[in-house]
Amino acid sequence: MIDMYVYDEQQLISSRAMMMEVGKTNMELIRRKTTTTTNMNISSSSSRHGRIRRRRSMEVEKDVNDDDFQMSEVVDLSGLSMDALPNPLLNLTSICKLDLSNNNLQSIPESLTARLLNLTALDARSNQLKSLPNSIGCLSKLKFLNVSANLLTHLPTTIENCRSLEEVNANFNELSQLPDTMGFELHNLKKLSVNSNKLAFLPRSTSHLTNLRVLDARLNCLRSLPDDLENLVNLKILNVSQNFHHLDTLPYSLGLLMSLVDLDVSYNRIAALPDSLGCLTNLQKLSVEGNPLVSPPPEVIEQGLPAVKDYLCSNINGTHRKSSPRKKSWFGIGKLTKCGTFNGSTLSRDRDYFADGHGRSPSPSPGRYIGMFSPKRLFSPKSYLSK
Repeated sequence: MIDMYVYDEQQLISSRAMMMEVGKTNMELIRRKTTTTTNMNISSSSSRHGRIRRRRSMEVEKDVNDDDFQMSEVVDLSGLSMDALPNPLLNLTSICKLDLSNNNLQSIPESLTARLLNLTALDARSNQLKSLPNSIGCLSKLKFLNVSANLLTHLPTTIENCRSLEEVNANFNELSQLPDTMGFELHNLKKLSVNSNKLAFLPRSTSHLTNLRVLDARLNCLRSLPDDLENLVNLKILNVSQNFHHLDTLPYSLGLLMSLVDLDVSYNRIAALPDSLGCLTNLQKLSVEGNPLVSPPPEVIEQGLPAVKDYLCSNINGTHRKSSPRKKSWFGIGKLTKCGTFNGSTLSRDRDYFADGHGRSPSPSPGRYIGMFSPKRLFSPKSYLSK
């Protein structure tokens, strides 16, 4: 580790040149990553204290068979009470991580975002942002975006061009909607957190986020969930709690989320859980408190998750109540789709209908092999009323 203080750009350039020269002469000795941190002070009128502390980290990777250094910079401008960003920021194309959190920023310049071509992580939480620049769509390498605790009312539609995104945190904003088409392009998204907003619906394209592991949409105004959630074959955690007087039903497609481990639907207005939830063999935690549940009844819920699953599965097989054509119709289709008999023992273990074995949906469409077995067909009135 080499620590230095660079007070002007010329000295910074000279330091880098010296490091590269040392690396070339000692090529056989450098085999692991070396991190060189330089600190510099930049005068700026935008800072309350008149000076901005800026940390620049340069990661230098070298291998005996590699003649070029791979350099990246981490710029930390957090907690400086800035109202605006300093202009210009040096070497924007070399920045891989930018921390703007805990300031008073009301906007991020379009021209700045468009030049951060190698940015992989942007942290702009706890500011006063009312919108994000449309040029955020230029950040094709962006993987992590944190814009929580701001004043955002929407996300730009261009965010769908950030196809490398793996995690989006937009909690504690004023979002009333999400981009309609974001699910069609963000195939690498694994975590979507939009809790504590004003969302009434999730976009229909949410069902195309086939790599999604965590979906947190609690503390919103959700009135319903998309019907075709069965495409979220990798979803492990789903939290739609505390939508209070708005969410009163859950789609039957929740019972086809074979990877689901944790489901929280507490503090809503749900009177009946979908019977299909009894088929979730991997489900380990189910939170339903704060709902006016009738099915399952309170005495069953008090016995715990296994009892709830048994009750719901018995409903499907007609044990608790008289069998209906609807249940028979689903039972028959279940055999065709290799979903078992829905007797609570197991569901399909053949994920080939839903994914290619590597966590990705079959090309060209995530619902290519699922559409014909959609809950719309399994549970729609047409299915069980038709002869």
